[in-house]
Amino acid sequence: MEVKTFGVVGSGQMGNGIAQVAAAAGMNVIMSDIKEAFCEKGLATIAGSLDRLLKKEKITQADKDTTLARITTTTDLKDMAKADFVVEAAVERQDLKFQIFRDLDEACPGNVILASNTSSIPIGSIAAQTSRPDKVIGMHFMNPVPMMKLVEVIKGIATSKETFNVTWDLSKKFGKVPAEANDYPGFIANRILMPMINEAVFCLYQSVGTKEDIDTVMKLGMAHPMGPLTLADLIGLDTCLAIMETLYDGFKDSKYRPCPLLRRYVEAGWLGRKTGKGFYDYK
Repeated sequence: MEVKTFGVVGSGQMGNGIAQVAAAAGMNVIMSDIKEAFCEKGLATIAGSLDRLLKKEKITQADKDTTLARITTTTDLKDMAKADFVVEAAVERQDLKFQIFRDLDEACPGNVILASNTSSIPIGSIAAQTSRPDKVIGMHFMNPVPMMKLVEVIKGIATSKETFNVTWDLSKKFGKVPAEANDYPGFIANRILMPMINEAVFCLYQSVGTKEDIDTVMKLGMAHPMGPLTLADLIGLDTCLAIMETLYDGFKDSKYRPCPLLRRYVEAGWLGRKTGKGFYDYK
């Protein structure tokens, strides 16, 4: 199966990053969101990202112009009927993702593969919302998408070998390194990462150390590029909480219980970089 037109549902930090790498790989891209203003912001983010690459002489002006020209935007999900392959990159809410997949299943021809960038929600439960469970798969990019090499490719119980192979090859075409994961809550990346972040929040909550000291220990002692609390702010504390809740609900194991402090920050609207305040102040 050849993918010429690539659809991305969502123009936020993950969606616009996925759209950028797909367009840079030579595909026509349709990027959708619920408001035109969100699409415009996503395009501006892509342009800024390409400007940084241009400044570092990693791309040419012609590369930038061609990449941007390949991307069109829409607020009508029915336009995804023109795509050969669609990735959903909406916020990490199960009810929202389920509805998007029901709508995509209705809008897109039966041969179109529907992928989710979900970081924790079981692919099987997403696939069950459609009439094509064999063509539903997880395609979990890392943030920031243009820079990070990994794509987790997650097979649901009904995902076909052909769907897996197309997604695997597409990841490579984007210049990424795919890793295969089976369909358990959190998959590989977040089953390991999120409990570590959650434990760092518990250390802060229980006054084991300050946020600066917790991050310093993990950066200098474990050679992490950034501390777990800084990373949580980058990911979004609401996303971290949602993933921990998925892990806890999926395994019913107390080791996945979200830290009360994480929940308090989310309830207060302190979500990290995207709101200007999380564990650190970005205003």
